[in-house]
This record gives sequence, structure tokens and C-alpha cells, in this order.
Amino acid sequence: PSSLVRPLRKLVQCRASSNKAVAPIVTSDSYRKSLLNMNPTEVTCLSNGMHVCSEYIDTPTATIGLWIDAGTRWENEQNNGVAHFLEHLVFKGTTNRSQHELEIEVENMGAHLNAYTSREQTVYYAKCFAKDVDRSMDMLADILQNPRLEEGAIERERHVILREMQEVETNLQEVIFDHLHAVAFQGTPLSFNILGPTENIKSISRADLLDYIGKHYQPKQIYLAAAGGVDHAELVKLAEKHFGDMKTTHTHPFDFPPARFTGSLMKSRDDSMGLAHVALAVEGCSWTNPDYFALMVANTLVGNWNKAQGGGKTLPSKFARNVHELGHPQSYMAFNTCYKDTGLWGIYGVCEPDHDAVRIFLGEIQAEWRRLYRSVSPGEVQRAKNLLKTLLLAQCDGTTAVCEDIGRQMLTYGRRISLAEIDSRIEAVTPDVLRKVMGEYVYDKDPVLVGIGATEGLPEYTLTKIQQSSPLD
Repeated sequence: PSSLVRPLRKLVQCRASSNKAVAPIVTSDSYRKSLLNMNPTEVTCLSNGMHVCSEYIDTPTATIGLWIDAGTRWENEQNNGVAHFLEHLVFKGTTNRSQHELEIEVENMGAHLNAYTSREQTVYYAKCFAKDVDRSMDMLADILQNPRLEEGAIERERHVILREMQEVETNLQEVIFDHLHAVAFQGTPLSFNILGPTENIKSISRADLLDYIGKHYQPKQIYLAAAGGVDHAELVKLAEKHFGDMKTTHTHPFDFPPARFTGSLMKSRDDSMGLAHVALAVEGCSWTNPDYFALMVANTLVGNWNKAQGGGKTLPSKFARNVHELGHPQSYMAFNTCYKDTGLWGIYGVCEPDHDAVRIFLGEIQAEWRRLYRSVSPGEVQRAKNLLKTLLLAQCDGTTAVCEDIGRQMLTYGRRISLAEIDSRIEAVTPDVLRKVMGEYVYDKDPVLVGIGATEGLPEYTLTKIQQSSPLD
């Protein structure tokens, strides 16, 4: 121990004797000023309707990407999976670059090219040196506008996606959330799996892919977002150069079917799995709903916990402290998933194969939800607001995170909400506001319950529904 203490003492003495000024402690005024002094997000609309959005960050790197207002929700039962299939194929070569040439060009730049598909968005982005933004944008424009879509590549990619499906099926958290959407939004496209069913993956054709591109990859549905060492005026010039000739080929507006939430129960019992994976949720709100931040504060109050990470009595969440003392579950995570017109607000937990473990866990979380509705304290709310601010600010650390935030907010809000406004909207959540949203979205509302694995202890749906408003607390 003494060998460890001596270097630490020496370090403290060196710091104490340093002539450098010590930074002052951040006050509330300096915090608010720092939020107001953040670089603005500049937005320009090109002549073809495509939007260019950027935020300058003093760094030698940049992230640039295309956020497209299209995803699984715009599919139907016949072509479910086509958006994700297309995301795979655009990297397999264009009419100007072979797959090998594309990969070599990315590697020679020291760049990173990636993509992902969600239920409401498709994203292609590149992280590169700021000096290579032009070349990166050229690649993104090429894969978006000139994908080769060769029959051989399509056939090879079927097998890749089928293997990906097998991998996803081993990730029970993803499986639970897929089932949660399937039962909560049954009968609507929001229930679709992003990868699509096996039969669709085996049958999707080049014509299906071209039809999807023609309908959904339109300039007005695309936001070009960038963050890092980029000049907005120069970015607009590059966008005109690479995307200015992109024409609108599908003028008829394509509206997705509205969501419809259905309170329900789904369980798949397999005791050999050893654990019970359980998700309980109610219908949440959309991105643009005024109640969004209040539900986020409530979500933060419930928090998350993992037995392997410890914590116990020092955890900020009262519910986390309770489950630590009870010993159930092994881990849990509160979530608030939002879409254009609806959402899912709830909790996911992993419980031991004990008949009572699942029942106790669900009973405790529903009791906690009722407590938040009836008697949440001002101190708890303020701590949750502080923690939520910290988490949101941490998510905007780095060019890729900022670029992602710009693209997502432009698609969902039509503008970039400043950090100062986000801070104000979180601070406006009071205990009364929290109790109001808990009453509107959670208390006495029909839940959806999904369980996989050792689910013998999963209660009947009627009991779960009753406990949403039980007077016995």
C-alpha cells in the first residue's frame, strides 16, 4: 500500500506547486452561458428539396451522413425487410466503383463508412478527416444514387442476412423488443421486424429494391448532416455538386399507416434457457409530444441496475435500491422508445428461474410506477433531471454523436433543438407535471407484457392489468 501512496502524494504535491491557474468551479450561470454559447446548427435547403445541416466543431475530423425519412414502417407484409436488405447492398459496388475499389478508397483515407436501418430511419454515414469531406460525400452520393444491385450480390447477401438473423436470435434483449413491437402494434407496420421474415429475405428481388429506392430515396426525404471541422457554406457547395442533380421521381406523398397500440400478453416458455427475460410497457408519446421530456425524467427515476456491477444503497434510483435489497431481478433497464406518432415506455428485466422472481419484479415495478403517480418527491425529481441532463450532454460528445443528433432531430422535429432549450424543457418538469404524465400514460392504462425463457412465474394478463392501478401500496 505504501508504494501506491507515495506516487499519489508526489502527484498531489506537483499539482499544488504548479504555477498554472486552476479552473474555477462551474457555477449555474457559467453552465447556462456555456449552453447558450454552443455553435449553432446551420440549415440550408437545396433547390431539389434536400436539406444540408451542420455544426462546426474545432477538430481535424468530421462525420457526414445521410438521414433518410424511410424505414421498416414504410414496408408491407410482402416486402418487409427490403429497407435493411438495401442497406447491405449499397456497399457491394456502384456503377462507378466496384466493392473492392470502394473498400480500398475508404481504407486509404483512414475513414469509416457505415449504415443502419431502424423502423423510421435509414442512415448512411462516414467518419473521416475534415480535409476528406469532399471525397466522403462523393462516396455517399455514389452509393445512394448509383447502386449496382447485381443479381450475384443479391443472392450472396441473402445468406449474410439469414446468418445475421441467427445471431440476432441469440441476443435475447433484441428478441424481446422485437416481440414487444409485434404484440403492442399488432396489425400495423410498426410491428414488423427490421430484418424481415425468412421467406421475404429469400424472395426479395432487384425489382423490389429498385421500387423501394424510387419511392423513398427522394431529395425531400433526405437530410445531409455533418459535424466537425466543416464550413457550412463549403458543405452546401459540395452538396450541390454531388446531390444537386438528384431529381424527385415520386411526387405522390407516401404516408405510413397510423400506429395502433394493443394491450396484450405474449410468452414463450423455455425453462432450459435458465433465465426469464421480461418486458412490461405502456403506450408512450411521440418525439414531438410536449410530454416527451417529462416521460424521460420518469424513465430516469426508474433507472437501471445490474447485479454484476454492484451499487446497492448508493444508487440514485429508489427502485434500484429496492431491487438490490430484494435480490430480484439480475438486471433491469427502463426505456422510452419514441416514434412519429406513438411510443413505448416501460422496463426490461432479466430474472432468475425462480417461480416468484418474475412475479416479485413485476409487482415491484408496478408499485414504483404507482408511487411516481401518487407521491414522487421534489428531491427525487430534481436528481433525475440533473442526471438526465448529464446523460443527454454526454451523448453529444464527438463528431459522430453530434452528427447523429442533428440528423435524428431534423427528421423528427424538423429542426435542431438547442441544448439550452433542452435544458429549459427538462427543468420545467415539476413533481406535479410528472404526476400528470404518469396518470395520462401509465396509471390504469393497458400494458403489454412479453416474456421469454423460464416464464413459469409470469402472471396472467388480468392481474398485470389490475396492478396498473392497485390502491394497495
